[in-house]
Amino acid sequence: MEKEREEYPERVKRARSAEEALSGLMRYAARAERSSGDAMRLMRRWNVPEADRERVLQRLCQAGFIDDRRFAAAYVREKASLAGWGIHKVRAGLRAKGIAPAVAEEALAQEYRAEGMADRLQELLDRKLRGLSGTVYEMKGKLVRFGLSRGYDYDAVVEAASRALQRRGADEEEE
Repeated sequence: MEKEREEYPERVKRARSAEEALSGLMRYAARAERSSGDAMRLMRRWNVPEADRERVLQRLCQAGFIDDRRFAAAYVREKASLAGWGIHKVRAGLRAKGIAPAVAEEALAQEYRAEGMADRLQELLDRKLRGLSGTVYEMKGKLVRFGLSRGYDYDAVVEAASRALQRRGADEEEE
């Protein structure tokens, strides 16, 4: 096995020029909303010279291909309403995408609708409970961990898990 590796030298990626990176990122950003952090990560992977990265990013922002405020608003709407994520997971996702904390908080304040999230959490936990077995204590622990992994507040998760278990107990008593 070692012999084979010696015969084939490690392939080194050719560094892209600033113009190649700009045109590639324009195509990339035209297909879907992208963040500046996404663009910088991609340029690092493409081995774009460090001196050119910031210039390319500025040109993309000026041309309207990348706008972190627009990206953050779309990200919050999508993850909260479609994926059912809680505010903590959405905030962490924005941080991972390289969005500035001030921009992230602004998008959360404008786009995150907390009033419907309690119902969404209850629905998620009820659905999760259908596939669980074990003692009530074990099931509640699993539900709480699941709710927390989805980014919801601890108090809301514990309350929703208790309600889900009470409903299940009432359903089993009726049968």
